[in-house]
Amino acid sequence: MKKLRKISFYSALLISALLFIYPFIWMIMASLAPENEIGGLSIFPSSLSLNSYIQMMGKIPIGRAFINSLLVASAITAGVLVFCSMIGYALSRLEFKGRNLLFFIIIFTMTLPFQITLIPQYIIMVKLGWIDTYLALITPYLINALGIIMFRQYFKSIPQSLIDAARLDGCNELEIIFRILWPNSISAIVTVAIITFMSSWNEVLWPLIVIRDQNLMTMPQLVTLFAVGGAADTQLGVKLASAVMLALPIALAYLFFQKYFIQSMASTGLKE
Repeated sequence: MKKLRKISFYSALLISALLFIYPFIWMIMASLAPENEIGGLSIFPSSLSLNSYIQMMGKIPIGRAFINSLLVASAITAGVLVFCSMIGYALSRLEFKGRNLLFFIIIFTMTLPFQITLIPQYIIMVKLGWIDTYLALITPYLINALGIIMFRQYFKSIPQSLIDAARLDGCNELEIIFRILWPNSISAIVTVAIITFMSSWNEVLWPLIVIRDQNLMTMPQLVTLFAVGGAADTQLGVKLASAVMLALPIALAYLFFQKYFIQSMASTGLKE
């Protein structure tokens, strides 16, 4: 009976996993299938071809957009790791008046929808003359509440004695963060990096507002305009090819770093 329950449990997990991954597999296979077979929803087309990818690359500068997205997402991720770890350290280990109030305000900002700050943020970009520049894409996202909270919670799990020993050795606060805490927080760093990179890579609305020069467009922005703006005509295979190109880097990043991601999500709790 116990063996039967175990088989049933893993069978249910397998079916759930297949149902979850089927749309992604179909998208990849459909992008390689002949145009007239895409509507059949089959993952086994009669033939495979890169024709949709070739047509897509001929219609839009997908390579340039990939480099733009990689540059923007990488810069944002690096900024979030540096600045959020510094803020998280201050909120977890430094004593100052209003520390808990500041932390609760940061949590509160997570409840505010992005649309509330959209117009003020756009006006600031216009006043600074950053429209149609990389600065408009990168600067507003260099600090985020989730990164601060995750670093704060993870740093609280590190023994205070380690930090005290570093101070006795003459380390200042920045050296404690980057030379002591960072090497002991790899899983938290990887998790924040993956989450930040994914959200930055997939951002569409903000680039649509501040970027009009096609040479500066990110992949999500360019693919969105390509799919709904008429450049792809009625060719579904070409649209699917652009969607695969957009999703593939994120899927590969998670595939390689999932161990750290799961480890950090399991070990990072909410501590007062």
